[in-house]
Amino acid sequence: MHFIKGELVSIHPAYVVVETNQIGYGLHISLNTFTAIQHEKLVKLFTHLHVKNEGNNVTGIELFGFYEEEEKEIFLKLTSVSGIGVNTARMMLSSLTASEVERAILQGNVALIQSIKGIGPKTAQRAILELKDKIGGTTSSTGAGTAHLQQKMTIQDEALQALVSLGIGKPLAEKAIGKLINSGDTPLTVEELIKKALKAL
Repeated sequence: MHFIKGELVSIHPAYVVVETNQIGYGLHISLNTFTAIQHEKLVKLFTHLHVKNEGNNVTGIELFGFYEEEEKEIFLKLTSVSGIGVNTARMMLSSLTASEVERAILQGNVALIQSIKGIGPKTAQRAILELKDKIGGTTSSTGAGTAHLQQKMTIQDEALQALVSLGIGKPLAEKAIGKLINSGDTPLTVEELIKKALKAL
């Protein structure tokens, strides 16, 4: 499967369900993809099927979706680096746009890559070393909307759910969101809150 096109029947900051031919497909997404499609009814997402293995046994299958093919390409390049799994790569593409990740690698910006939750100095250096020559061209970033979400859950609840889906422990995520709210620096949109919380972790 290279892409999926259909009706967006359910959307959360880290997960969507797209219906096509009367089948609902659940896809993990980055925050940038969420921002680009959150108000759309019909979507086209480029896909990557990830098979989880433990030894010789298949333990699960996950489907990832990307608004732009460039984001998918950067995602696949990131996951080719030892120490960067699919969840960490998605975390990177939720903290930064695909073009920002690409630029950081090309410029050898270890500090920026290391600032992302789950990336240590050695992994950041390895990513730059292994991917610098593989990245050519400019990756387009998705547009960042600032419209209010029209969903039942509060912005704080949506952000907490997304952070947990990205692999952040719930207590740590709650603490980061709580600090932002108590500081009076609460963003207007869920994507802004998630990005600020990721930086605060």
